[in-house]
Amino acid sequence: MDDQAADNPHTGTTSIKFVYSGKKSQNQGWAGVYWQNPANNWGSKKGGFDLTGMDKLTFWARGAKGGEVIQKVMVGGIKGTYPDSSVVETDPIELTDAWKQYTVNLSGKDLSYINGGFGWTTTADLNPDGATFYLDDIKFEVDLNLKPAGKKQEAMPFYIYSDRSSVKNHFIPSGWMGDYGDIKYESASKEDPYLGDSCIKIIYNGKKAQGSGWAGIFWQNPANNWGNADAGFDLSKATKLTFWARGAKGGERIEEFKVGGIMGEFSDSDSAVIGPVILNKEWTQYTIDLKGKDMSYVLGGFCWSANVDNNPEGATFYLDEIKFE
Repeated sequence: MDDQAADNPHTGTTSIKFVYSGKKSQNQGWAGVYWQNPANNWGSKKGGFDLTGMDKLTFWARGAKGGEVIQKVMVGGIKGTYPDSSVVETDPIELTDAWKQYTVNLSGKDLSYINGGFGWTTTADLNPDGATFYLDDIKFEVDLNLKPAGKKQEAMPFYIYSDRSSVKNHFIPSGWMGDYGDIKYESASKEDPYLGDSCIKIIYNGKKAQGSGWAGIFWQNPANNWGNADAGFDLSKATKLTFWARGAKGGERIEEFKVGGIMGEFSDSDSAVIGPVILNKEWTQYTIDLKGKDMSYVLGGFCWSANVDNNPEGATFYLDEIKFE
């Protein structure tokens, strides 16, 4: 981060420059920055501002090349002993190489205590070559004409995975379970994707690194959300989830593929499961039927699990085109 970047600021003489390499140096696959008060305050001390009366946050942004994707922008959301009174997050933002203003609607939100004034996250999947971008003129404003944003019912199709760098992707494969040390996850495999230029490759070696005898991954929103953050999507229009899968050899057994089922302070509104599934060596489409299911609040978009008893030599398999329809 360079908060004194002088190359083409929006106003004044400087802007903030961020360079995200996307190299997963902490093995997370995502990164971000929170503006806090005081510095490094993750809710452990008092420091929030009373921003009651503010209706929106606006900021200007541009990419160095254009096409850089910010996964989301946040206001509030810090937990801890002294939690923020609200959290508001945006959809993914694809930047252009020209300055553009963006707005976070805060109308109707409880802004009586905000420590996390502004934040952004992005991922290596969305920016496989990294991303350099600039921010300027970030501020809270009054706008009496702005109406509170209602809970948005998402349009279909709603993708979990289209291609590695697709802005259409939702949820993060962050919920590694069981023998998580037995899993290798590759989000941009070029090994015969079903559609586009990439697919997901998963290697489960079955060595019981954590002694569980099974492993799996949950795609969550946001990352690592086991029901502790209010961030579910309204997918009420969905009647099914479809995905394509194949095994490296054929015969790999996945115990279940699942939608929903995360339980916590904020829980998924329903769940649906298929399995066990014996994979073919050729790409095959599978469907999780959601008719009659309450998909109004979904944190856990997709999940798989497998065990060593049915895969004594492990399992390598591929996924592509995961979407709600």
